[in-house]
Amino acid sequence: MFIGIDGGGSKCRATIYSSEDGVIGTGVAGRANPLHGLSQTFESIQMSTELALKDAGMSLSDSKVLVAGLGLAGVNIPKFYQDIVSWDHPFADMFVTTDLHTACIGAHRGGEGAVIITGTGSCGYAHVGDKHLYLGGHGFALGDKGSGAWLGLKAAEQALLHLDGFAEHTILTERILNHFKAHNAMGIVECLAGQTSSVYAKLARTVLECANEQDHVAKKIVKEGAAYISELARKLFEVNPPRFSMIGGLAEPLAPWLDKDVIAKLSPTLAPPELGATYFARQKFRNNKT
Repeated sequence: MFIGIDGGGSKCRATIYSSEDGVIGTGVAGRANPLHGLSQTFESIQMSTELALKDAGMSLSDSKVLVAGLGLAGVNIPKFYQDIVSWDHPFADMFVTTDLHTACIGAHRGGEGAVIITGTGSCGYAHVGDKHLYLGGHGFALGDKGSGAWLGLKAAEQALLHLDGFAEHTILTERILNHFKAHNAMGIVECLAGQTSSVYAKLARTVLECANEQDHVAKKIVKEGAAYISELARKLFEVNPPRFSMIGGLAEPLAPWLDKDVIAKLSPTLAPPELGATYFARQKFRNNKT
């Protein structure tokens, strides 16, 4: 039996599939990006797997009969990839690749194409023939422009500048103060000091809401992020992918802000990343057997 696992900066989802791609059981746990800690990543993979087994009416020991496909954020960094594949995992076998790769496989049901993930982070990938194009995925706060974490960071920066009298009025300030139950600039700083990308990403919906309410500062932030995502898409289009999809928590709310030529090329995702991870594992497993 095969289990597909999709791990990112906010959550880890595991789904056990039948041979006909039917869902047998699924489970969701915390973030699974090794950039934020290996122990957290392993714990989330195990927890989501246990929940999927329980949902399927199977025992926890049944993980030993599962062949796992893992699509994880952060494993594009060689050190983290090696850390994951060296793990003493609970599965019958395990195959690891990036969450971008498995998202693309799932979005196009194994066919060629391009995909952009816009969630906690942002990145793009295209697979056409023997060409594989990876863009972005540099992590917070070195990159991930247009992502939930980036939107949250920029909003917090503007709110703090506004509170200190260096920037124009924005309703973001009041919304962010309320979000953190803070009373002043240092209250916001205290709540965000040392926090991870997922905490900043929780502000993304607020930024988009304010932009849709025509707040000038919020609109400027969203437009800048969307312009980057549009340009990212055009870079992927250079290898002529037959299909293009967007995945992630911000894919739908950010879409209206993208450039028209990018929106025109958008196709719906055909399957979730967990099924893409399962396809990946099946292929690798069969290749090993032969």
